[in-house]
Amino acid sequence: QVQLVESGGGLVQPGGSLRLSCTASGFKFSNYALSWFRQAPGKERELVAFISITGSGTNYVDSVKGRFTISRDNAMNTWYLQMNSLKPEDTAVYYCKAYRFPDEFWGQGLRVTVSS
Repeated sequence: QVQLVESGGGLVQPGGSLRLSCTASGFKFSNYALSWFRQAPGKERELVAFISITGSGTNYVDSVKGRFTISRDNAMNTWYLQMNSLKPEDTAVYYCKAYRFPDEFWGQGLRVTVSS
């Protein structure tokens, strides 16, 4: 049974940091590309960060470049999103996703609120 369990969300002040984690089970983790999406209230879900199967390739939406870092630990079946210098506009529900055509698996979603 496939499971993706997210952790690390919450409330943080502007300028603060959070690290999101997503731990997977039920599939061969190392064969999947991984990503983080987010959905803000009233907006469509958007891709925030992507990391390739080998971990050598990453990509970010422009609004988070230089502030967010995606990484993966194949030994722990876990990937991370380190979020620094958080802004109120980063407030959203964050989702992890594992992808290998034709499969895609999603986490349950984590709320991140950036507010003073």
